[in-house]
Amino acid sequence: MADVLIRPATLADLDRLTTLENQLFAIDRISRRSFRRFISMPRDCLLVAEQQGALLGYCLVFMHAATRLARIYSIGVDPKARGQGIGELLLKEAEAVARKAGRIVMRLEVRKDNTAAIRLYQRLGYRQFGTYNDYYEDHSDALRFERRILFYEKSGDYPSVPYYPQTTEFTCGPAALMMAMVALSPDSELSPLEELRIWREATTIFMLAGHGGCGPHGLALAAWHRGFEVSAFISHSGPLFQQTVRDENKKRVLELVHEGFIHDIEQSGVHLSHDSLTLQQMQQALSAGKIPVILISTWQLNQSRVPHWVTVTAMDDRFVYLNDPEVDVAEGETVSDKQYVPVDRQIFERMQRYGSNTPLKAAVIVGPRRTG
Repeated sequence: MADVLIRPATLADLDRLTTLENQLFAIDRISRRSFRRFISMPRDCLLVAEQQGALLGYCLVFMHAATRLARIYSIGVDPKARGQGIGELLLKEAEAVARKAGRIVMRLEVRKDNTAAIRLYQRLGYRQFGTYNDYYEDHSDALRFERRILFYEKSGDYPSVPYYPQTTEFTCGPAALMMAMVALSPDSELSPLEELRIWREATTIFMLAGHGGCGPHGLALAAWHRGFEVSAFISHSGPLFQQTVRDENKKRVLELVHEGFIHDIEQSGVHLSHDSLTLQQMQQALSAGKIPVILISTWQLNQSRVPHWVTVTAMDDRFVYLNDPEVDVAEGETVSDKQYVPVDRQIFERMQRYGSNTPLKAAVIVGPRRTG
């Protein structure tokens, strides 16, 4: 509706907001005192929809102080004005305000029987990711929805990095490496067969349960053997991931695999450093047209302490942008959820450490194809 004005609420709106709230909700109402507090809060945002002096709706957004999340706490539209797209206007303006504040994801809760609101959220790209049981005052459940709202806007001369999702639960390393190699040399192979070839070359044999993952030495060698310039930054000089296995025979296998990797690296031109890669060095690598492939702990992403490889695609003053090869289809994720994912720089520095006692930091920097 072109003649509907979406604007921040002011104290002059208090009476109309309170009247609308009492009209819309019989329980879980926001009080006049609370509306006054929200209007005065510098971090949170209370928007109203106004048409010809009439207040038709509002949207209250909480901006989390310690994270890059925004949350729609409440949204309401005058029943006489429903069906005119006001809820959608409020929601889109709320997203715009949250993006400007540097928020990456917008979340909200909705009663599971509010089919009209659920249809709107789904149409606008929100996906359900959880449920709160006994959430409302009348003990009804709430469905939890979220949508990524902040996307990378290409600037500078960073290479464009295509996306490739891992096809198995244990090939994040090969998928991340292939994204880097194709960004630098578009004729590089990007296929499940190549993904498994690299895994066979780079696997540590054992790691946690099930199939072994890939280590930085093996990934560096895989890129070198495919003709790329490669540097590896690995904070530990000895065998990696031994803390993930208990069997002494398996630990011995990890030691032998490590010895083999070190031997092969010494015969190659891979530059191996036992220092940690800093954010400044990472940015310098990107500016030089190189692509970092980084080992992270997934604790910051999904509260699971699992080693995981991602491709760094860009950086700016606030964020490190990642291509994460793992797409959890069962949770409703899509490829677009995992491309150029913005991660706060401070959070990324915590993600770069795997393990608790002496955390491992590992990175493989892939440069252009070698000449000659």
